[in-house]
Amino acid sequence: MKTLAVMSRKGGAGKTTVAVNLMLAARASGVKAVLADADPLRSACEVLRDRDEVAGLFFETSASKLFALTEACRRSGADLLIIDTPAAPEADVAEAVKVADLCLAVSRPSYLDLAAAVRSVAIIQRLGREGMIVLNQCATPRNGVEPPSVVKAFEALRFAGLPVTPVALRSRLIYQTAFAQMRSVLEIDQKGAASAEVRRLFEHVWRVITGEARAPLRTANDDLGRPAGRPGGLVLRNA
Repeated sequence: MKTLAVMSRKGGAGKTTVAVNLMLAARASGVKAVLADADPLRSACEVLRDRDEVAGLFFETSASKLFALTEACRRSGADLLIIDTPAAPEADVAEAVKVADLCLAVSRPSYLDLAAAVRSVAIIQRLGREGMIVLNQCATPRNGVEPPSVVKAFEALRFAGLPVTPVALRSRLIYQTAFAQMRSVLEIDQKGAASAEVRRLFEHVWRVITGEARAPLRTANDDLGRPAGRPGGLVLRNA
């Protein structure tokens, strides 16, 4: 079994949205995934508790119980445990990082979110764990050109010390629509842009966490191209 900690040191980054959608994407692909909601807000539980297949789908837990829960999920035959971590205190975040095979730091392309992502990276590195950063709630490109906020975020993350996923999640209303129906975006619109993003993000995370692909340290110029008129910038693969 593999364990993924989805984390953000700042509220509003979309950590729960990413965790729940990745868990349900994993199950849709045949991976026996479960979610541990270690965030005292219990937002993930709120989304999942009324689903038909609720038994064994998620667990309400706390940082102090994560090690025992991880072992229990391993014994039960789960393939993947996704932890929706608390944002604070740091000691509780660290407990989630300690049991994780891979940590996914979620950040919006804004100054305060990027600063919080750097704090997440610091914990991951201090505890010697593997990690990646995913940009969430990104504005969509116009005429094939990335918004300046997204370009600047990737440029800033060049120096964060962890790779950035090649898939970013865009700001789309369907994420909230899906949660209102206790569903993932994949279950609401399988062929939509949001579903394609989530599916590709899960596939990337799964390859890395299972060792099928390493997560190379990515710089802004490592991706597919540059926004028009912006030397040294980047175009995301899901633009």
